[in-house]
Amino acid sequence: MPEPIEERLSYRLITGPDTRDFCERISNALAEGYVLHGSPSATFNGTDVIVAQAVVLPAAVASADAAVANAVDELENYEDEAAFEGHA
Repeated sequence: MPEPIEERLSYRLITGPDTRDFCERISNALAEGYVLHGSPSATFNGTDVIVAQAVVLPAAVASADAAVANAVDELENYEDEAAFEGHA
């Protein structure tokens, strides 16, 4: 019986030395349907430049945006606004 395909994560932070291998990992993620999320980061650990890039699946972003929009709609339609006093 074949093993089940592992579910793809909605969010990934890919890190490593600034090498061709790192760029290939980002390229592979893009080929798998991920999109870049935010700016890349770089730091120096005393020996190597270490880089990081977040990637997300577009469907995950869309569902998160929809959830936020629904929550905002519910708050706007809430009649007892005093109940939210003091909440951010």
